[in-house]
Amino acid sequence: MSELPGSGLTERTPSALTMQMLAHAPMSDIIDALAGGRITARALAEFYLARIAAYDRDGPKLNSVRALNPDALAGTLDGMRPSAQRPLAGVPILLKDNIATGDEQPTTAGSLALEGARARDDATIVKLLRSAGAVILGKANLTEFANMLAIDMPSGYSSLGGQVKNPYAPGLMDEHGIPVLTPGGSSSGSAVAVAAGLCAASIGTETSGSLLFPAGLNGLVTVKPTVGLISRAGIVPLAHSQDTAGPMTRTVRDAAMLLNVLAAKDPLDPATQDQRRPADYTAGLVTDAMKGARIGVPSDPADPLNDCYYGKLPAKSAKLMAGVIKVLEDLGAIIVRASMPTLGWIGGPGTTMSVLNRNPLSAHKGTVARPPVVFLYELKHDLNLYLRDWATNTDIKTMADIVAFNAANADNALRFGQDHFLAADLTRGDLSEPEYKSARAMDLLSARTRGMDAYMNQHELDAVLFPGAYGAAIAAKAGYPSVMVPGGFVSGTDDGKDTPDYPLGVTFAGRAWSEHKLLRLAYAFEQATDARKPPPALPEL
Repeated sequence: MSELPGSGLTERTPSALTMQMLAHAPMSDIIDALAGGRITARALAEFYLARIAAYDRDGPKLNSVRALNPDALAGTLDGMRPSAQRPLAGVPILLKDNIATGDEQPTTAGSLALEGARARDDATIVKLLRSAGAVILGKANLTEFANMLAIDMPSGYSSLGGQVKNPYAPGLMDEHGIPVLTPGGSSSGSAVAVAAGLCAASIGTETSGSLLFPAGLNGLVTVKPTVGLISRAGIVPLAHSQDTAGPMTRTVRDAAMLLNVLAAKDPLDPATQDQRRPADYTAGLVTDAMKGARIGVPSDPADPLNDCYYGKLPAKSAKLMAGVIKVLEDLGAIIVRASMPTLGWIGGPGTTMSVLNRNPLSAHKGTVARPPVVFLYELKHDLNLYLRDWATNTDIKTMADIVAFNAANADNALRFGQDHFLAADLTRGDLSEPEYKSARAMDLLSARTRGMDAYMNQHELDAVLFPGAYGAAIAAKAGYPSVMVPGGFVSGTDDGKDTPDYPLGVTFAGRAWSEHKLLRLAYAFEQATDARKPPPALPEL
């Protein structure tokens, strides 16, 4: 039995993991290697730290990791191996930097105003990860305040962390230092780090698209769960009506394994009290799960004006989705082509509000943006509660304090402005306004009752297929789950710029608590296509 040089891996069979294989191996294979003693937890953590140094801090400087956990190696104990009681023992995980840890790691949401801020305790999901044996490797960069600080802020940018790059085109930047090929956001660093082989898996968050968007552009699997499946306690909030956390992984099985750990009721989050989940999300992951499934494709050729999800796809993306649908048919799915009811995707009256765009680098500067009312009103209310109940080691106590800090440090803190925060800070902060209550009711009426529910009921669907993250908003407003899986590769941007090939994901969305069904469908598609390919520009160390 020989040892692979510098790896901590022992070569017991010809199929033993090599270092390059390890970088992009599924988490399930890494767990098997740990459990079988073919690698130690410390060697694994050191391996990822070396890749972070080479590719995140140096080389292409992906900038996906905002800060490393100084205690990461101390958490890798001799003989640490996964077991039924501790299924993630020794597995290095990165957390989006809006997820609180009660240790020495700051929790900042990417904001200069919260630089050095810590938390009084671990977020509930961090406690669950630690109990399962996971090694918290550090905090991942993100779009500042989950992309709710400024209008048209680039995905992956924060005043504290800088700009995250897409690993499929890390050198392609515009004259302002903004990636031509976006990394997606707001869970940008969480996605890029997994795609680049800098950790075994990561945890991101979503309010509307912040898991799906970056996962799709980085060739990853993610689950945007039903609101209430995973506790939000200890996560810097955007809007509690839609906020959730979710896994970023290389395979569907890995995502299911992490859901097994993360999905738990929590007295600190009332939304989890109605939770419904199976005993094991990995059960029933079989290649024939698509057979007989009724999959809605919200694109009716006879109703082109109502085709908001497929009708305006770029030609290359449309071709890819046609191939995806053909694969589903070959797997035995029943494809139902019917447009989403207009009342479902347009949204009800009073659900958006006008905010003047003063972002100095925005192509739409001086125009009126229309962010969701629910986001702006819940943002102030929820953020103030987090700052009061969770934040420590900071003088920032309210949203107003953040606005004032940013204004006083505008050169460094406000490259793209803070128009959303200014609008949110004008609300009362107690959610008593009738316009807020009406907007939330209309969101549910349109996206849930007249949207996903009406569509799935009428056509007796098991899931709805969306290209990329195009269906993020309707599922998020309804509080319903989505599972993203790699679909293939495209090239070029919507505004005509050339790019290397990069991933495009496909999304299976469904009813509340249907994560298990969606994972099974996504698994069947994944196994039939094997569409994920790692970024080509990150060679073996």
